[in-house]
Amino acid sequence: MNTRNELVVEQEGRAAPRRPATLPAVDIFEDTAGVTVLADLPGVTKERLNIKVESDVLVIEGEAAVPVPQELRLIHGELREPLFRRSFRLGPEFDKDAISANLKQGVLTLRVPRVREAQPRQIPVTVA
Repeated sequence: MNTRNELVVEQEGRAAPRRPATLPAVDIFEDTAGVTVLADLPGVTKERLNIKVESDVLVIEGEAAVPVPQELRLIHGELREPLFRRSFRLGPEFDKDAISANLKQGVLTLRVPRVREAQPRQIPVTVA
């Protein structure tokens, strides 16, 4: 990130949560073309994952499920069906329409590119 803090981690979403949610751990990497967000979402499947952009806020919500085999009875469970929720405020230099998402083995990878105008570009120099 840079000193202007274009991508700001939100402490609370815009709306009050319906039930308590866990903040998933995230790592954020930046390069000249944008940022990559890695979020740990153990037990969350694609069907139980919701990623959206509301105005200038990127919202990640996912619900984990731990399957219990029919022949077993759960007597103690610490990971029942937790709700994960995290939000980030996006600055105007990010292209909200070009965000891509990939979920693999409980890790969500989001690529948030910068708009073309905000990306640095090399100016060629000619010799006259």
